[in-house]
Formats: sequence, structure tokens, C-alpha cells
Amino acid sequence: MVQNNPYKLEVCCYSLESALVAQDAGANRIELCADATVGGTTPSYAAIELASAKLNIALHVIIRPRGGDFLYSADEFALMQRDIEICKKLKCDGVVLGILTAEGFVDVGRTHMLVQLAKPMSVTFHRAFDMTNDAAEALEVVIASGCDRLLTSGHCNSADEGRDEIQQLVAQAAGRIVIMPGAGVRSDNIVELTQHTGAIEFHSSVRMMAPSKMRYRNSTISVGCAGNDEYSHISVDAGEVARMRAALDSMQVQP
Repeated sequence: MVQNNPYKLEVCCYSLESALVAQDAGANRIELCADATVGGTTPSYAAIELASAKLNIALHVIIRPRGGDFLYSADEFALMQRDIEICKKLKCDGVVLGILTAEGFVDVGRTHMLVQLAKPMSVTFHRAFDMTNDAAEALEVVIASGCDRLLTSGHCNSADEGRDEIQQLVAQAAGRIVIMPGAGVRSDNIVELTQHTGAIEFHSSVRMMAPSKMRYRNSTISVGCAGNDEYSHISVDAGEVARMRAALDSMQVQP
């Protein structure tokens, strides 16, 4: 990793094991989640505690009480508040969250409350942003709520597809918040995305299926992974993390 390189790589990880792999491969920051099948939910207390103790790079934890939409009940909001308090207690570097109204706007009141509760941790507003009805308006609300960073695919299924909107968001933000492209970011497009959008931080999950080390396997039953291979689990592609890091390190660092 090139020292003083402004380009940062955040890797989304669904286990402590994956987080350590991503760290060793060159990630600058980990977003720790549980349940990849729904796009990530808040991991367990133990997972957060051990990740905080073992990682030497920044640790951000997703604050998401369930999968599905981003319209939360009073009880779900209370869970989010408690999880932020836990992350602060465990000395995490940041949290990742997103709350919308029923009409598809950023819930500025609740978001601001969570940002204030999270201080001095950093706060990223996640891809709930991509489910809003007006990108420019939503960006201003996210900035007003006090978030430090916005994760977005530019209202598209991938950052590649949404590159033009991301470019517009970077220009609109004008340094008031970090715009971090995510979704489909890989070593073969990260340099082009950097050049096109002007972004300097990137998010990628680089997931792969790691095979089980079990020698005995009972293939006649399923205990919860119907339709999937129970003898594998989600991990991180260390080689791809390293290639993305190398691609960012190859960029011309601006004075």
C-alpha cells in the first residue's frame, strides 16, 4: 500500500475471518455485517467485539435491524440506537446506517438523532440512499443530518451503471461529504470509476464461496440452506482485494 495515497478501499465482510483476510490483502477499512442474503444486518455483539480487538484498520459496523425496506418502527429504531451505543462502547471507528420515510425521502430527523448518538464515531449513510426519489435533494438531507460519508451506486444496480449520477453527486457535495461508490466495484473498473466520478473512496464486497473443510458430509438433508451448498460459506476474495488496492496505488496521486 502506497503511503499517503488518498484513495481508500472499504471492504464489506460478513465474518471476522473475512475481515482479517481483507485487512491482510490491503483494505483500508472494514464494513462488518451479518446476513449477506438480505444485503447485511447488524452483526452480533461478539463479532463486533472481536473485530474491534483484532483489526488494525478502521472498523465500521452496519446498523440495520432487519432486511427489507428502510422504513423502521419505533421498536426497530430503538434497536438501532442501542446497537450504536454498543459500537461506541466497543470502540468501533464508525457505523453505517440509513432510514427513509414512507414517501421515499431520507428521514432527516431520525438520521440526525443517530448521528448525534454515534459521535465521535464516523457515520456513513448507506445505499438506502439509492431507494430515494430524488438524488440531489436526498444528498442535501444526508449532509444536513451530519453524516460523514455516503455509499451509493448512483441509483443503479451497479456503480458502473450509475457513474454519471455519482459524478454529479461528487460535484454537488463539493467536499462537504465523502461520496463513496459501491456495488460491482472491482479491479477492472475501479481506476475508470475514479477518473470518471472524482471519488477517492470505494466500497466492495468481493465475495466468494469458501469450501468447507468437513471430510464427512451428509448430502441427504438440509438444515437451513435449501437450494444452496451447506458445505461452503461466504468469504472474501483476497486476491481481488489486493488487485483493487494495487490499482488504486497505481493512480497518480494529486499534490
